[in-house]
Amino acid sequence: MRHTRIDYKRLIVVVFFVTLAVVIASLTIGRDIYYTGEKSVLSFAIVNFSGYLFFLFMPVELAFLFYLRTGYDPWILNSVALGTAILSQSIDYLIGYFFSSKIIDRMIGRRRFERAEAEIRKYGKLTLLVFNLFPLSSPVIALAAGMLKYRVKDALLYSCAGLLVKYLLLTFFFGL
Repeated sequence: MRHTRIDYKRLIVVVFFVTLAVVIASLTIGRDIYYTGEKSVLSFAIVNFSGYLFFLFMPVELAFLFYLRTGYDPWILNSVALGTAILSQSIDYLIGYFFSSKIIDRMIGRRRFERAEAEIRKYGKLTLLVFNLFPLSSPVIALAAGMLKYRVKDALLYSCAGLLVKYLLLTFFFGL
């Protein structure tokens, strides 16, 4: 199997972003837990915000459940989760809207983008709503919506609705 220069570049980018994700998690949740024995809403906000950026893959739903089980007010956690997720997805949308598809192809891969694009073109708003119910897919959908110049109002409204349903379901099944 022949390795090209692009393969090494992609590997370096992936390693960089995985390292960045680990550092963010370690400096927020890890520091709070290991050094003070407490968890702060600010550390949850940082992790949740970071996890919804398309180039960082973090298990934000697990972080949400972790914080929910520690006794934080579920409505505050839902508000922070929703607010930081929408802010991150707005950034994902704007990156998709303004940056070249070649740059984004190198970061997430043409195949992954084409799948997201096909879903948005076929199902539109329903895609934005449904994909926000599942882990890891919504940031790429927000990015693809931006690249397709999808109406920002619709993209954010349906993303918000999907996220709201997801976090409320997590709260009702695991927190109350």
